[in-house]
Amino acid sequence: LASALMASGLRTIARSFKYHRPRGVISAGSEEPNALITLGQGEGQEPNLRATTVPLSQGVEARSQNAFPSVAFDLRELADLASPFLGAGFYYKTFMGHRSLGGIRLWERLFEPAIRRAAGLGRLSGAPVEAPFEKAYAFCDLLVIGAGPAGLMAALTAAEAGADVILADEDFLPGGRLNAERQELDGRAGADWAADMVARLNAMPNVRIMTRTAVTGVYDQGTFGAVERPAPARGRVQECFWRISARRAVLAAGAIERPIAFANNDRPGVMLAGAMRAYVNRYAVAPGRSVVVFGASQDVGQTARDLRAAGVHLAAIVDARADADTSDLPADVPYYPGAMVEKVMGREVEAVLIRRADGRTDKIQADCLAMSGGWNPLVHLTCHLNGRPVWRDDIAGFVPAPNAVPGLMPAGACNGAQTTAQCLAEGRAAAQALCADLGLRGPVPNLPMAEDTPRDAKPIWVVPGKGRKWVDFQNDVTVKDVEQAAAENFRSVEHMKRYTTQGMATDQGKIGNVTALAVLADATGRDIPGTGTTTYRPPYVPVSIAAMGAGAAGRGFAPDRLPTSHARALSLNAPMIEAGLWLRPSYFPQKGETTWRQSCDREVTMVRDAVGIADVSSLGKIDVQGPDAGAFLDFVYTNRMSNLAPGKVRYGLMLREDGHVMDDGTCACLGQDHFLVTTTTAAAGDVMRHFDLVAQVLRPDWDVAIASATEHWAQFAVAGPKARGLIADIVDGFNPGDWPFMACGPVQVGGQGGRLFRISFSGEEGYEIAVPARYGEDLYRQLLARAADLGGGPYGIEALNILRIEKGFLTHAEMDGRTTAHDL
Repeated sequence: LASALMASGLRTIARSFKYHRPRGVISAGSEEPNALITLGQGEGQEPNLRATTVPLSQGVEARSQNAFPSVAFDLRELADLASPFLGAGFYYKTFMGHRSLGGIRLWERLFEPAIRRAAGLGRLSGAPVEAPFEKAYAFCDLLVIGAGPAGLMAALTAAEAGADVILADEDFLPGGRLNAERQELDGRAGADWAADMVARLNAMPNVRIMTRTAVTGVYDQGTFGAVERPAPARGRVQECFWRISARRAVLAAGAIERPIAFANNDRPGVMLAGAMRAYVNRYAVAPGRSVVVFGASQDVGQTARDLRAAGVHLAAIVDARADADTSDLPADVPYYPGAMVEKVMGREVEAVLIRRADGRTDKIQADCLAMSGGWNPLVHLTCHLNGRPVWRDDIAGFVPAPNAVPGLMPAGACNGAQTTAQCLAEGRAAAQALCADLGLRGPVPNLPMAEDTPRDAKPIWVVPGKGRKWVDFQNDVTVKDVEQAAAENFRSVEHMKRYTTQGMATDQGKIGNVTALAVLADATGRDIPGTGTTTYRPPYVPVSIAAMGAGAAGRGFAPDRLPTSHARALSLNAPMIEAGLWLRPSYFPQKGETTWRQSCDREVTMVRDAVGIADVSSLGKIDVQGPDAGAFLDFVYTNRMSNLAPGKVRYGLMLREDGHVMDDGTCACLGQDHFLVTTTTAAAGDVMRHFDLVAQVLRPDWDVAIASATEHWAQFAVAGPKARGLIADIVDGFNPGDWPFMACGPVQVGGQGGRLFRISFSGEEGYEIAVPARYGEDLYRQLLARAADLGGGPYGIEALNILRIEKGFLTHAEMDGRTTAHDL
């Protein structure tokens, strides 16, 4: 979309957050801080999307945002006139320091309402999202993040070794910078080489290429979050949020070019040089009619040559290096060695003021400026597990710390590689090393011949001179703001970030962070590594909440959990009641019964006089195993469980940390260091979370494994004076003498393995029989048939609770979080 707007001659696309200054496209990727648009209309609209990442398709509707009445004429730009009074710390000092005047509460009555009306960028529709969002899961041996030259080579190397490979890239066209540059690999255009590599990988059955998929976060144990954004249809944006589990990973995310801070460097028409090459080479769009190129590396000459090859007029070339190689530069273009661009003029770029090496200034007419202040390796994903990057003087940038993420290896430009040949070699080496860790080896692909000229780069952070110089383009943070923070003793990089809002925009400071660190370092008399970095957190790019919670609306948020007896219970006309998200039969009405109480009284009498069947599968079941399982259960229960003999069950009570009752249930010892805990239906999730807390936080030194087994087993209570005879009909080889009260153990039910528990919550002789869930429906039908022969039948949750209360047992309603064991 950005290329289409550029081709249409539109330069002012958005407005900045604080001062509503006009903003144009500055980059060509997800790092874009300026060109935010709203896609679609009405209920399906999506705000704050980057024009640089929105693919074009038929029917797409895009419009500007954060401007009134229009992006070309925005009345809120009046804030820019007051900018001398609105510097860093203004809000804290003014609104929080003057909360009342003459008894009038200014914050609540004036400041907060005004700020709320002005806050925000795009606007949500206010309507529920109806577009289909999805979530999905993927598994692989090797996840390759980024499909540039390093990523492509890593994917091919791993695939040749037999690894299952996922190659994920946020662009819709794999190849990375090869698609944006005029360079050759093995004598062919880089873009053609990348296309051939993609075709080769697509033909391999163990490779999956996921385009338009940005890996957004790194989590424990090789888990990665990723968001896939398919092409929009009719203005409706859809996303799929992926959870990817990878045994190993290669980070080949590349690097981002950084801007240079000089006066009015935020004006529409000022762009990063690499982005300008991308629009010219990949999209065949000229960003301007007359361009000035400014930088201090090979990117200056490369940009100039690419623009000239595309037929774009070059107004001047400004290279801060006094001794740069000029042999490849166009001879007819004014060249300024050792010079700086001091300022651009116009609301949109109209002219460029150049300060020569001798101090004189030249004013050059131009409508576009390409700047290159160096490159920042994309280290973000290596910091998501609290890793901190390390500084490299030779590239004037941060690179990932060694072993910052277990099982992940950076390669290519994100690891500080400066040439295409280095990126290819690092990608292959990383894949080889990780595959060797997995015991995989195969043929090693040959490296193509590629550009291998080291960058003779000189970092440029700030150009001396008057005027406002912008560091964070979206949040309107200037060099002066950072210096002001340091002057007021906000010297910590984290404090400076919050005081100025530097790096807190939707791009998370991808473009401006390192420049701000350089300014802060200079203002505090430190070097950049001594100044440190802010904390990079997931997600790497914005993710719709609807994608993270896909499927969680309505019943998807609170799904119906159905026992295996559900269909049979419905056929018996049983009304359902929710219990901990489970649907359980309330009672089973029979002919002539007109009220629930009549049915309930009959069911209670039936259990007391004959036999009743109740599905208790919804009770929580937690499997606890390990050498320290007994000690663990002693920790979570009020009573001792470690001395429970195999084949025995004990009733237990759990308390919260504040001494109030959390839950009650039983604990069965199924074998040496193997226990099965039951909970109430409603508290099953709470108890499982509590167990996790104890195992991971309170007693991580214990060797214990915990797993929820609630859905794995169908379990039925058989209670009443005739229960023993019914169990004898169902359980193979049943001998009542082998099953005293509170006994448990394995049994055979129709030749299938199950479990039997001699427990009762009704006061009558009772058993609970459990089988794997796939046999639950069949067992329930058999139990009902045999119960009918004995004068019994099913009973529901109402009768179950009455039986418990008559017996004096607790019900979950009594454990409301406000009662102690003494109260109960």
